[in-house]
Order: sequence, then structure tokens, then C-alpha cells
Amino acid sequence: MKLVIVGGVAGGMSAAARARRLDESAQIIVLDKGKHVSFANCGLPYFIGDEITDPGALLVQTPQSLKAALNLDVRPEHEVVGLDAAAHTVTVKSAQGTHRESYDALILAPGANAVIPPLPGIGSARVRTLRTVDDAVALKDMADGAKDAVVLGAGFIGLEAAEALEKRGLNVTVVELAPQILPPLDAPMANLVQAELERLGISVRVGVGATEVIPGDERDVVVLADGTRIPADLIVISVGVRPATAVFEAAGIACDRGAILTDDHGRTNLPDVWAVGDATAAKDPVTGAVRPVALAGPANRAGRLVADDLFGLEGARPIPTPLGTAIVRAGNLTAAMVGANRRSLEQAGIDFDTIDLHPNQHAGYFPGASQIHLTVHFRANDGTILGAQAVGADGVDKRIDVLATAIRAKMAVGDLIDLDLCYSPPYGNAKDPVNLAGMFGQNVLDSTTALWHPADLDRVTQTSLILDTRSAGEFAGGHVAGALNIPHTQLRDRIDEVTAAAAGRPVRVLCASGMRSYIAHRVLQQAGFDSATLSGGMLALRAHLGDRGDSVIVKG
Repeated sequence: MKLVIVGGVAGGMSAAARARRLDESAQIIVLDKGKHVSFANCGLPYFIGDEITDPGALLVQTPQSLKAALNLDVRPEHEVVGLDAAAHTVTVKSAQGTHRESYDALILAPGANAVIPPLPGIGSARVRTLRTVDDAVALKDMADGAKDAVVLGAGFIGLEAAEALEKRGLNVTVVELAPQILPPLDAPMANLVQAELERLGISVRVGVGATEVIPGDERDVVVLADGTRIPADLIVISVGVRPATAVFEAAGIACDRGAILTDDHGRTNLPDVWAVGDATAAKDPVTGAVRPVALAGPANRAGRLVADDLFGLEGARPIPTPLGTAIVRAGNLTAAMVGANRRSLEQAGIDFDTIDLHPNQHAGYFPGASQIHLTVHFRANDGTILGAQAVGADGVDKRIDVLATAIRAKMAVGDLIDLDLCYSPPYGNAKDPVNLAGMFGQNVLDSTTALWHPADLDRVTQTSLILDTRSAGEFAGGHVAGALNIPHTQLRDRIDEVTAAAAGRPVRVLCASGMRSYIAHRVLQQAGFDSATLSGGMLALRAHLGDRGDSVIVKG
């Protein structure tokens, strides 16, 4: 067996290592166009920010170490420029020239290339991407002595690069064409992260794109669509990636918008050719949408499974559809997500409910307690969990990992109540945030809780009485105009005031985070009112409003 693998980073190298463990006699050749293989591309921003100081630490393996440990023939700076599936050969270009390499089996793991927007001046020497170790070294060198940086794109890489450059003392501006940063997040969660970036001193511009880069002798200028001109000593492009598949699509590999189509075991439409990683299309297990998922974890795991299938391992498991579990740090906050967000669920026409809650990550009486802002989407008819997001200073990863497991297991939101999770005051609560999400969601499913959401505010203010159940002091500090304030502890004795103020209208209740308004809602519901409680309370409302908050929330 002669196995040729195109691409030597996540999926490709995982497949190569597994292939060797399955067959000691196979000839395994790994071809990669870059200088380095098996490098920690997810660690590049942390090298720029000096949290990782040695660039050598980013090289997880080298051709020499892979030869010694696994007897792999790893060839960096060997670019595959052609594929002849009928002849079972690939055409390879290197410093030594161009040659053909035959194969018995071929795994395509070419990854993805950074998208470069076609802007005037984008070829300036001060414009960089962040995809390789050399990119990171160059950016770090450019940052020394620089004053101003512009990051185009506010996805994961863009925010990590922005934070790294801010740590180096640069004035950083992030520009995002979409109406929010981190498009995979729901807007209220993204607003929380944006506020943290701004607290760090990073300027964030959303809903506007760059139209031009004007190169200069000493610095460049980035021009935005609204006419804003931003001086820049360096510019980072992070507007997305595109599967690096043009060569293979031209050779007959079936693709969808450039992403290679495969079956459940990574097989392509051509015989003896498999594909894995960022260059492949994946079907969203929640919405059914087909798109590439450029994440290291799924690529590494899929590489192993492709090798199992290729070598005929009995009972080779299919590649699971990736849930898109992801996490990013922004200052003192962490944002994480899994599954579908609100926008994708609406586009797919799925009938779903959403809950928002803000529990502490561990016991409130233990020092260091802080809130986790948690959103969970679930199917309206049966409670199947469809997606979840969290933002907070601590404990975010643990909860999203648990919820990712729950989604993979096709659990309903009510099943979260029964999860037996770690508890000790420094680590969690007797009712973990995940358990609380289950209780909240089950209340919605069995109609003991009726919800209204921050997005409903404009309609609610026109049609309903808003009852604010916080204390008088909290109310004075900021409330929705026209709301009636009755603290929840006084409600039972003041029901007549609610009746008079509502005058037959529905009552929509809110508090700070949702707990007190839920209690009030249950009192009102059992007293015969058309009542609903604001999911996530004022915390969720402020996050939803973002910059609009000051015009909607009044004081006094």
C-alpha cells in the first residue's frame, strides 16, 4: 500500500499517524506546500501576544521527529498542483522541480486559504494574514515599534489577533462588515464581548467594511465605506477562509462552493480518494445546512476515522457531523458556543424556544463568584437541544462542553436536570448552571413558564403592561419607560394595583436576571393574568439593546 496524503497539519497528519499504527508496512508520504507541518496554528495569536515566547514551541512535530517515531516520509514545501485520478498520480512542485507521485490511496487534506478581499492597495507590505508560523513571526516583528493596527474581520482569528496586538501596546481598531462581531454568536452575546474589547481600549466598528488601503511611505491608511480613515502601521486580514481545493475540483473532485463533498467515511466521488479537514463540506446536524467547518478538533478526529476506513478496519466508525463547538477569549471574558444560533434556526424554519439565564459559575458565597451568561435553544415540540452559547469570566468552557455532549447525545433540555455534575463551593453549585438550564427549559415545555424575549420589547411596550419586580433602588438606576415597579416580595399584597394598571392588557414581567420575575409571573399566572416573564431579565435586555440601551433604559 502506497498512501499519499496532501496536507500535513491537523486532518492530514492525524490520518498519517493512524495509518502507520494500522499498517507498519505501508509507504506513507505526506506532501505539504508550507515550510512547517503539524504546527499549532491555533497558538499563533498567543505567540504574537508574547504568551508563547518561543516560535519553536509552535512546531508540534517536525519531518525528522515524524520519521523517527512513525516512519513517515514528510515532505514540506512540496505543493500538489495536479491530480490524475485515472492514472492514480499527483503532480508535485518543489524546489527540485516538478514530478509525478503515484498512489494506491490518496487523502486530501489541503486545508483552507485566507480570503483576501479585492480592495485597492491590499497588496501593501503592511497587510498580513495569520495562517502560518511565518505569518506570526512577521506580524510580531512588524508590531515592534508600531503604534496603530487595523484588523479587518471580527471572527475568532481577528479577535485573537486584536487582543494579542493590544497586549503589545498597539492602538487596535477592529472592522467588521457584519452588524456584529463573532457572527456565530447571537447578537446579545456578541454585544457582551464587544463591550469587553472596548474596555480593553480596542476600537470596534461593525456594520461597515473597508473600501481601500492607501499605502504610504511611513504608514498606510485604511478607508472605510463611511469615509472614516484609519492610520495603520500594520493591517491584519481575517475576513474568513476558503477551501484550498481548486486543483482537485478541476481534476473532477465533486465540491460544493469549493468544499469537497464526501460520504460518512470521508470518501470522495473518485475511487481511492478520501478527503478530510477544513477543505471538506459538512452537513449541520441541527439545520441540515452544508458548509465547511474550519476547526482543528473535528479535523483531527476525522483524520483518524478516514484512516480506519481506508485500511478496512472492521467496524470503522463514520465521521460525525461537527457541531461547531468553539471558544474564544476576549480580555477577561470567554465566549463559547455549540450547535445552531438563533439566525441559523430561523433560516432553517425550525420552531424553537430560547432561554437565557445568568447563574454564578460556583457558589455565590465562595470568593470569586461571577456570572455566566447562558443561552440555550431547543426544539419547541419536544425540547431537543439545538444550540447553546455562554459568555463569562470563568466556567464557560465546562458548561458548553457539557451541552455539546448533550447535543451529540440528542438529549432534551429537561434531561439536563438529571445530569450528575461536580459540586464543591470553589467549582460549582448544587444546582449547576446546566441543571438550571434544564429546569428553566422544562418549565417552558410544560407551560409553567411563559416567556417574552428582549427582541419583543417594541411590541410589548405598545400592547402590554411592563411590571418591573426589582427593588425601588434598582428601578431608579435604570428601567424601561412606562414600567410599573412593584418588588416581587410585595406583589401578593398589591395585585389590585396590577389589575388597575393593566386595564385588561397582558402583563409582561421583568427583573434583573429572571428569577424574581419568574416568581412574580407564577403569582400572576395563577391569579388569572395573561403573564409572561422576560427571559434573562434586564441583563439580557441590555445585552440585546447594545448601543441602543441608553435611549431605551431611563433613570429616575
